[in-house]
Amino acid sequence: MSASFIFPDSKNFSPDFNEVARYLGYRRTTPPEADVSDLMKKAASEMQAVLKPQAVFEVFDLDCQFEKQDETGRDIYKISFADVTLHSKDLGANLKNCKKVALMAATIGPQVDALIRKYTSLDSVYASILQATGAMFIEEVVDLVNKEIKKLAEAEGFSTRPRYSPGYGDVPLEMQKDFFRLLPCTRIGLTLMDTLIMAPEKSVTAFVGLY
Repeated sequence: MSASFIFPDSKNFSPDFNEVARYLGYRRTTPPEADVSDLMKKAASEMQAVLKPQAVFEVFDLDCQFEKQDETGRDIYKISFADVTLHSKDLGANLKNCKKVALMAATIGPQVDALIRKYTSLDSVYASILQATGAMFIEEVVDLVNKEIKKLAEAEGFSTRPRYSPGYGDVPLEMQKDFFRLLPCTRIGLTLMDTLIMAPEKSVTAFVGLY
C-alpha cells in the first residue's frame, strides 16, 4: 500500500490533565496543587491554539524469524521489511508472529516548539508544564494514528501489537534514517537532524506489528 496521511483538527483533541500531571511527576494519589492545575489548563489552551497535528504511516510486508539466543538465553530475531534488515531481541519479541508492520511518523508542529522556547527563559515552571502538555498532545495524535492502523488491520483480518519506537531497548536511533527514507516525513513538516533527533521536537516515529 502507499503512504496514508492524517491531518486531524486540533479542536477535536481533549486535553488529558491526568497525563500532563503524570509527565510532571505527580502520582494519582497526590494530584497537582490548585495553582499548578490552573497553569496546566492555561498551557493546554495556549498550546491547542497553535497545534498543527499531522501524521503519516505505511504498511509493509514483514519477515520476523528467530535467529539464535544470546548468552543470557534471550531470543534474537532477524527482522526484514522493505529493503531493511535488522537483528533485535526487543523489537523481535514485539513483532514475533507478525506478517506485516506499519511504520508511522507523527508531529504536533513547529509552533509548539516556538511556544516552549518563548517561555524557557521567562518562566521555567510554566515552560516545564508546556513540555508536559506537548508530550500529552503528541501521545493523543499517535493514539489516533494507532486507531487508524488498527481499523485498517482489522479490515484485513489482522490484530495489532503495541507500538515500539526507535531508540528504545536494543533498537538503535539510527533506524530513524530508515523511517525518513521509507516515509514521506517531509510532507508532514518533519526533519531529521544529524543528531538523529527530529524537528519539531514533539514528534514520534514507531513500528506497529500486524499479526
